[in-house]
Amino acid sequence: MPDGLAAGALAGVNPVYGLYTSATSAIAGGLTSSSHLMMIATTSAASLAAGQAVAAYPAEERGPAVFLISLLTGLFLALFAVLRVGRLVRYVSHSVMTGFLFGVSAVLVLDQTAPLVGYRPEGPNELLQFVDLVRHVADWDPVTTTVGVVALAIMVALSFTRFESMSTLVALVVPSVAVVVLGLPSVERVGDVAAIPTGLPAPSLPDLSLLSVDLVLAALALAGIVAIQGAGVSQQVENPDDSRISTSTDIFAQGAGNIAAGLFSGIPAGGSVGQTALNVSAGARTRWASILSGVWMLLFIVLLPAVVVQVPMTVLGALMVMAGLAAISSREARSIWSAGLQARLTIAVTFFATLVLSIPMAVAAGFVLSVLVYVARSGSDARLVELRTTEDGGLVEDPEVPQQVRDADVTVLGVNGSMFFAGARALQERLPAARGSSEAVVVLRLRGHEEIGATFIDVLDDYADELEAGGGRLYLTGLTEPMSRQLRLSAKLELDEAVHLRPAQPRLGASTVRAQEEARAWLAGRREEPAETLGHELRRPYALVLPEGALRVREHPRRSAEPEQDAAD
Repeated sequence: MPDGLAAGALAGVNPVYGLYTSATSAIAGGLTSSSHLMMIATTSAASLAAGQAVAAYPAEERGPAVFLISLLTGLFLALFAVLRVGRLVRYVSHSVMTGFLFGVSAVLVLDQTAPLVGYRPEGPNELLQFVDLVRHVADWDPVTTTVGVVALAIMVALSFTRFESMSTLVALVVPSVAVVVLGLPSVERVGDVAAIPTGLPAPSLPDLSLLSVDLVLAALALAGIVAIQGAGVSQQVENPDDSRISTSTDIFAQGAGNIAAGLFSGIPAGGSVGQTALNVSAGARTRWASILSGVWMLLFIVLLPAVVVQVPMTVLGALMVMAGLAAISSREARSIWSAGLQARLTIAVTFFATLVLSIPMAVAAGFVLSVLVYVARSGSDARLVELRTTEDGGLVEDPEVPQQVRDADVTVLGVNGSMFFAGARALQERLPAARGSSEAVVVLRLRGHEEIGATFIDVLDDYADELEAGGGRLYLTGLTEPMSRQLRLSAKLELDEAVHLRPAQPRLGASTVRAQEEARAWLAGRREEPAETLGHELRRPYALVLPEGALRVREHPRRSAEPEQDAAD
C-alpha cells in the first residue's frame, strides 16, 4: 500500500490510482508471466515518466490521461511480445541500463524531497527544482519536515533489525497516527490532494478524446522503459521449479498488467525491483503469491478508504526517497567504473541525460548510445592471430601477425571477434598485405562464426583479388553449411579458383590443417611444372628464374649475317 500510494502521487494524480494498479496489475501479470516470482506493480520509473507525459494537461484531465497512457503502454508491450522485441534488450548494454536506473532513482529522490519538506519549487526539470528548493530553505514547513524526517528515521533504524521487511509499513503507520492524534493542520494529507473513491471503479475505456501524438509517443517510450527494466528484474529471480523464463512472455505479462490498470483507473506498471525482492523475502514459491497480493489489495481498497485519506504526503515522500536511495547500488557502480573508460563514459552520459532530459528522451539517448557502443566494440574486438601447426597436427595461436604475406608459402590466420560492419573493416586493415605478392596462399579459419555479413564478403573479395594477381589463393576453413551457402549465393567470389571453401570438421582445426596441406601440395606442383606450360595458367607476366648453367646458346641452323645478334636472341 505505501508504494502504491507514493507512486500515484509521483505520477501527479490521485494516490489511490496507484492502489488500483497494485491490485489489478498484480493479478493480470501474475496469471501470464513466465517469471513466477516477479511482481508486476507500480514502479518509480514508470510513474515518473507518466507524470512527465501528462504534466501539460489541466489538473482535471491528468487522471484520465494517465489511464489512457496505461492502456496504450499495455498495447505496445503486447505488440513487443508478439514481435519478440525482447531479443533486442540484449543490445542495451549493462552500463547504459545501470546509468538509466541510477538516473531515475536520483530524479525520484530530487522530486520527492519537495513533499518531504512541504515546499513546491519551480524549474523546468527536477534538478533545477531541487536547486530552487535548496535556495528556499527558510520556506520549508518545519512541522511537515519533522514528520518526514521521523518516517525516514524509522526506516533507517528498522533496516538494521530483523523487522526490516516491515520498515515501510511501520514508517507509514506511526507518523500517520501521530499526525491524526496531534491534529497538525499544516501537514498535507492524501485527502487534501484528492478525494478517495469508495471501492474499486468499474472497468471502462479511458477518454479517447485526450489521445494525441505526444501521448502515443510517450506511451511508446514508456513501454520501452517497462520492457527494459522488467527484463532485468525477471532475469534476477529464478523460478523455484526451474522452469524457463522467457523475456517476451514477461513483456506480454507486463502489457496485460498495464491494460488491466488502464481499464480500472490505474497508472502504468512494470516489473518492480522492490516488490519482487519483498515477494521473494516473504517466502513466495509460486505465481499465486502475486495473484493473491492483488486480491488482498482489493480488500484493503474496499475496507480501508477512510484510513488512506489520513496518510501524510510527507510520509509518502519519505518512502519514495528511501526507495530511490536504496536503488543506487554503490557496489554496482564500482563494478562498472572498474570496467574501463568506455563503461565509465556510458554510465555517466546515461545518468546525466536522465537528470536533465525527460525520461523518454533519456531512454532514446541510452538506446542510441548502446548501438554506438556495440558498433565500436564490434570494430575493436575484431582481431587476427597466426596459427601454426604442431607436431601432433594441432594448432597454436601466435598473436604476432605478419605485416606481409610470405611468397610461395602458406600463411594460416584465425579470425576472432565480430565480422559485421566495423569489425569487417577492422579485419581488412589487419590482414597481411598481399599486393605485389608472388604465389602466396592465405588460409583464414572462420570456425565459431555463424553468418558472414555483406561487408566481410566484400573484404574477402578484394583480398582474394590481390592474392590472385600474384598467382596465389585464398582458403576459407571451418565453415558451417549456412556460411558456405551464403558465400556461394553471393556470387561475388571466384570459388574453386581464387577462393576455396572447406567445411568445418568434428575435430577442431582439421579443416584448417587439411587446407594447409592442400595449399603446400599445390605450391609444390607449380614448381615442378614444365616451364613452357607455366605462362598459360597465369594472368600476369611471369618471371622464370632458371638454375645456373641451365641456359645454353647454340648455333641457329640458318646462320644470319649477324651471328652476334643470333647469340643475343
